[in-house]
Amino acid sequence: MSKKTPKAQSRREFLKKSAAMGTGAAVGVGMSALEGSAGEIRAQDIQWDREVDVVVVGAGAGGMAAAIAARDQGVSVLIVEQNYDIGGRAILSGGACYLGGGTSYQKEYGIDDSPEKVFYDWTLMDQPRNRYNDREIVWKYVENSIATFDFLSENGVKWMPPGRPSRNDSVFRRPAPEQWPIASEVIVPENRGAGLMRPLEKSARAKGVEILLQHRMQTFVREQPTSGRVMGLTAMEVDEWYEPTGQTVNIRANNAVIFATGGHSNNVDFRRIFDPRLTEEYQVHGDGWTPQNADGELAAMAIGASLWGAGLQTNEADAQLSKGRFATRSNYHGLEFVPESSNFFREKATGIRVRDWQNVIMVKENGLRFHDETAGIRDYEYFFSAMQWTGDPEKLNGGGPIWAIFDADGVERESWIVKPPHVDPDGYFYSADTLEELASGIDNKYQWRPMPPNSLRETVERYNSFVDSGAGDVDFNKPRPLYKIQRPPFYAAWATPCVHDTYAGVRINTNAQVVDTTGEVIPGLYAAGESAGGFGQHGLGRSLTFGRIAGIDAARNGRMVDGEE
Repeated sequence: MSKKTPKAQSRREFLKKSAAMGTGAAVGVGMSALEGSAGEIRAQDIQWDREVDVVVVGAGAGGMAAAIAARDQGVSVLIVEQNYDIGGRAILSGGACYLGGGTSYQKEYGIDDSPEKVFYDWTLMDQPRNRYNDREIVWKYVENSIATFDFLSENGVKWMPPGRPSRNDSVFRRPAPEQWPIASEVIVPENRGAGLMRPLEKSARAKGVEILLQHRMQTFVREQPTSGRVMGLTAMEVDEWYEPTGQTVNIRANNAVIFATGGHSNNVDFRRIFDPRLTEEYQVHGDGWTPQNADGELAAMAIGASLWGAGLQTNEADAQLSKGRFATRSNYHGLEFVPESSNFFREKATGIRVRDWQNVIMVKENGLRFHDETAGIRDYEYFFSAMQWTGDPEKLNGGGPIWAIFDADGVERESWIVKPPHVDPDGYFYSADTLEELASGIDNKYQWRPMPPNSLRETVERYNSFVDSGAGDVDFNKPRPLYKIQRPPFYAAWATPCVHDTYAGVRINTNAQVVDTTGEVIPGLYAAGESAGGFGQHGLGRSLTFGRIAGIDAARNGRMVDGEE
């Protein structure tokens, strides 16, 4: 296994620096104070291993922007990141950022825009994705969009020419970065996220931001369980599979802790707060690279933080779910890890992407079709059908796995390569010479029973009859089925909908300070990115904007005053 860990600060180097600064005891000292629940932690019992002004949790878009912005104010900054590399989901993405209102980029390309136009577009009530937005948060984003774009450019991001407006935008406001030129530092070659995150990383390191990799945040330490300021945090060292090594570290923050831990998509119990149907079979976009465990949200809620914008998570208007690609576990439609990627040891397969939905049928775990296969990648009627109960007596929620069924002719028409590393035969891709053998051979941990062989055979025979008759799909109104599934080998590829964006998170005010359930600020705690609720915008604009806001405010206004402890 080969992976790149760019300029990682080792644990020994981290603690050696701590000792030289006289700020801590040996790692693990004082951890008895942390053995209970978060509500039992007493700040006065903690022995700190390290002390800095601002601690940022998460090295994605929000976290990196926060760290640089804070460092620009002259304070010391440390990023704690659970992965072996920086970037979060931003480095996997296309890198495009919703930032407008009259930026220098827009002026260069003759795009007429204003903050008022941006606000109008993102608060229109006839747009379902806007319906539950916190308009105070939206306006703060609008006010800071130009400054955030300039901030990115000043920190090394270079931009591609404009395209067409997308989503709510009435004019083009979503510039994408140029690709990063060092191939070994690009995680997903078809996407340009590295063109955003690598320049920010380079700038952060050059300015003196420290980055502690392979450490997962556990708890925030507050003066009292639900009162006083946040004093710092605890983190545990993890290996390349995110398993704990047994080592922990306590980090004191003189000014503040800012968390941008990526949201809650991987935490099944947490995501089901908003949608009980999203049980464990629904996998998550890019979670091998960066699990979204709700770490920040849970730790903040344990000391009093409120959730916010819950309706945004279930407005069924955007990228909360994806129809997905085939034959790999983490199957977001816009993400292909190639074998050369440093993360491929976790992914195991690139997956295959369908071009023409006439080449497949989709069946549930029972071998039956359930919807028109040509539905769009974010069609919530399709998701509703996919999540219908199919008889599991032990599990009424969730809909079980979805499988794409096709034959050798379909493979040829799609020009698919149906062997590793393109497909994952360890539970997510199967082939057989008969449909009955195919059904019987599906062995996936989310399949509550073997697929009934006769059901699959009868489903395919009925679908083939639609092709023969030319009368159309009388079951689900798929536009005239064109191709029979008849030539072996036959294939079954994992095609279960994939969980994507987080839009509900903790409540923040317009300075990105975390707010508790009584509407009061929790001193010393900030949130950004998908950990923060209130604004249902896909992509990186809101994450970068509120990361920058958090970093500036934490550096300028977050410091403890004399007598605080």
